[in-house]
Amino acid sequence: MPKKEIVTTSNAPSAIGPYSAGVKVGNFVFTAGQLGIDPESGEFVPGGIEAETHQALKNLKAVLEAAGASLSTVVKTTVFLRDMDDFGAMNAVYAEFFTADHPARSAVQAARLPKDAAVEIEAVAVMSDESISLS
Repeated sequence: MPKKEIVTTSNAPSAIGPYSAGVKVGNFVFTAGQLGIDPESGEFVPGGIEAETHQALKNLKAVLEAAGASLSTVVKTTVFLRDMDDFGAMNAVYAEFFTADHPARSAVQAARLPKDAAVEIEAVAVMSDESISLS
């Protein structure tokens, strides 16, 4: 059975509860949802949905890189939005981070997100492109 490894990094906000920023099992990395919080200040970045999405994805990238993965090895994301009317603005920023070979994605409106965030994004990634095998 593959070993479960906890992923931590000072380049993303610390967990605000009894969970890990990421967990690596075998060739897979599972991240916790990332918010638009600046890891240095511990506060949401100003600027609305675009700024929060940008920071959430920077935080997601930091967790993935701490695990040995990257945005290019993400196979699935889930985006939670406070307001589905923000989808277009979130999607425009998301497209700046995922430019090719896009991962599968779900996007849902949540009744309420942690700390009243506008957006939360989680991902599943593989360790490298070479570790993807259909055989």
